[in-house]
Amino acid sequence: MVVKKFMAGFLHAVTAAVLVLSPAAFAETGDALESGRKLAEKLQQLRPGIPIEAVVAIDIPGMYAIELSGGTTLYGTADGQHFFSGDLFAVQDDLVNLSEQRRDKKRQQLMAQQSLEDMIVFPAVGEARGYIQVFTDVDCGYCRKLHNEMAQINELGIEVRYLAYPRAGVDSDTHDKMVSAWCAKDRQSAITQLKAGASVPTKTCQNAISDHYGLGQQLGISGTPAIVLADGRLLPGYLPAERLAAAVLGE
Repeated sequence: MVVKKFMAGFLHAVTAAVLVLSPAAFAETGDALESGRKLAEKLQQLRPGIPIEAVVAIDIPGMYAIELSGGTTLYGTADGQHFFSGDLFAVQDDLVNLSEQRRDKKRQQLMAQQSLEDMIVFPAVGEARGYIQVFTDVDCGYCRKLHNEMAQINELGIEVRYLAYPRAGVDSDTHDKMVSAWCAKDRQSAITQLKAGASVPTKTCQNAISDHYGLGQQLGISGTPAIVLADGRLLPGYLPAERLAAAVLGE
């Protein structure tokens, strides 16, 4: 809601979807950092409470990426007179989505900070060729469809690392089911039973489900399965095993 109100009150709107860019090194000098700080202050004066996480100089002189919580990025000029929302593209051999590259990098950094012990892991069979990190919900139809192909995915050399993302929130029945899976002695078996529509014994313990849910919201995830690759790329939704392995392996 804050972002929508902010966008409605823009002083100037930039509507071009594609910008033609030329490569330019933009050093983070003291002046650049000061400009970024002033830009953040101006935004907060215009829209108090806007959830700014960072203001970062990009490779276009005098322009900044304004990162908001929830995965939204705005762009603004150093003088604070022009802003726009949307993806920023560079024209190279093809159109390159610079905004998505930034999101990939942020996802990669945040996912690297997560403990493997807090995930439910299905290892690759034989030689491990790669892995995927999946925000999952045991009551999600396409999550169940993906899980039904687990054996094939693992046999293709792909390790699957589950993070919990109960779409109905942390006060839901789904959340409670997932707590029971994460607290089970055999977590693989428990989550498999839940995804098959069966029940498992109710259990509670210290777990990372709320943290996973908060992380998913921070990354802007709204649906499941949400598949994050090792390089931070997000595959929003189900993919058959063969296509999933091709995406992981860059084939």
